[in-house]
Amino acid sequence: MEKKKVLVVDDEENVRHLLRSMLGNKYTVLEAKDGEVAIDIARNQRPDIILMDIMMPNIDGYTACYTIKQDPATKTIPVVMVTAVGQELNKKLAQEMGADGYITKPFSLLELFNTVERFLANPE
Repeated sequence: MEKKKVLVVDDEENVRHLLRSMLGNKYTVLEAKDGEVAIDIARNQRPDIILMDIMMPNIDGYTACYTIKQDPATKTIPVVMVTAVGQELNKKLAQEMGADGYITKPFSLLELFNTVERFLANPE
């Protein structure tokens, strides 16, 4: 059985590396350094879930999430915002942009796995 694809979007390489090492045994991990690359990968490789940072250069996570959710080809891909900013306002804005979930850094391996598993088990 083919591994499910997780797209990790973060402008910090150490964060991408951490997520890849946490998820790489169970999933195929794709990486993007900003929202622009994330949109491109979402369209071309159709990941099963996207873990997206909010604060990034070029296109931020909110804009990238909104763009992915507006595109008929990618709108069903769950997008989980992964950010150090945990205020309610940010969560509300993330939901308005179409985000399906929200994880605040620092997070535990268990929290990350549970969130990814939840969306992969019930994509709708």
